[in-house]
Amino acid sequence: MTLAEIDSLAREQFVDALGFVYENSPWVAERAWAHRPFSSFEDLYAAMAAEVERAGVEEQVALLQAHPDLGARARMSDLSAGEQAGAGLDRLTAEELETLRAWNDEYRRRFGFPFLFAVKGATKHDILKALEQRLEAPRDEEFREGLRQVYRIAWFRLEALVEPEKGGR
Repeated sequence: MTLAEIDSLAREQFVDALGFVYENSPWVAERAWAHRPFSSFEDLYAAMAAEVERAGVEEQVALLQAHPDLGARARMSDLSAGEQAGAGLDRLTAEELETLRAWNDEYRRRFGFPFLFAVKGATKHDILKALEQRLEAPRDEEFREGLRQVYRIAWFRLEALVEPEKGGR
């Protein structure tokens, strides 16, 4: 889909086309629609991210909570499953899977939302190492890191959706 096509969409169509970018949180696309026309891919991305930043803490926490636990099969969209498979999370050994589940549970108990990591380009070892390290972070720092990861995930999803402009992105 080109940027011109995205700019021409009515609100409902825009939300249908881009509502998936922020996992199970179509409100981000709905609010970003008002910022059309977008001058570039980066402008579209920034408009969506700005809506998350403008949201209240409760909405931001709900956005974080809308993501599945890494390595879990339940409550996972096909898109998340594909992203995780690309990082090898569908090929964990029994020991790695047990470790991931235990750390995911500990992380969720400690922070109140799942461990978030933009898995594109990462290996299962990168993800396990990051999870182990981030378990020690203060909650406010980890909240911001969770949002940073959500923004990275959104970038990758938009990048897969929006056709590059002539001359490249």
